[in-house]
Amino acid sequence: MDFKTLSNGRKIPVLGLGTWFIDDDKVAAAVVSAVKIGYRHIDTAQAYGNERGVGVGINTCGVPRDELFITSKVAAEAKTYDAAAKSIDETLEKMELDYIDLMLIHSPQPWAEWRNSKRYFEENIQVWKALEDAYAAGKIKAIGVSNFLIDDLENLLAHCKIKPMVNQLLIHIGNMPADLIEYCKEQYIVVEAYSPIAHGEALKNETIAAMAQKYGVSVPQLCIKYALNLGTVALPKASNPKHMQDNADLSFEISSEDMETLKTLDFKVYGEYSYFPVFSGK
Repeated sequence: MDFKTLSNGRKIPVLGLGTWFIDDDKVAAAVVSAVKIGYRHIDTAQAYGNERGVGVGINTCGVPRDELFITSKVAAEAKTYDAAAKSIDETLEKMELDYIDLMLIHSPQPWAEWRNSKRYFEENIQVWKALEDAYAAGKIKAIGVSNFLIDDLENLLAHCKIKPMVNQLLIHIGNMPADLIEYCKEQYIVVEAYSPIAHGEALKNETIAAMAQKYGVSVPQLCIKYALNLGTVALPKASNPKHMQDNADLSFEISSEDMETLKTLDFKVYGEYSYFPVFSGK
């Protein structure tokens, strides 16, 4: 398993299991299967409604806790210090864990106000202070954000005691926020790619399919390898153990020419999932 090193020295596996859309009563089995296959990084969130089940999987998988890297996220609607602090304690209680390896602010704005003019700069400073205090208390081993744009990050950087260590973003073939990725690198913020298979829409793209065929790999494998080649941590969601295994089998290389071709693709249409704020195109 390959790792990246966060700005505080902690190591994060570059491949993780995403658990969005895996039900709470099914996710424990998915976590146990993933760990058996070799995954050591599991990503959940308060908004997913499955933290309890993820915790069950972590606590019954048979691998020591300190060998696992667990991420959760403060709900996008928790925009006060007290709400964020309370939610962190609730996550630890639900998951029956002594600490979380990485806690993120899920979004700079509540989902109902996604990418609207009200930016919640002041509110995010307060939420960030709650994360800093939980970090200082040992409840969280690393802290970061998700879906933050450059000005959202600049706002935190101007007021924080501890810089964000991670920014988790929608990144896939067809959607590469190059300027934001570069800014994060300059600030020593590790970038994570969620939905690296475009929530399944990449499977319908003929150019991606043709290139996957050229390498003798599946579309998901090509998409995950692409995300890793960008220098990001990839978080493909899977509940089927066969898919988990395939997603981790990345022993091929994409040529630099083909990487450049993939970078030029542009598609941000997510079909039936477009009603989710992160897939709305805003």
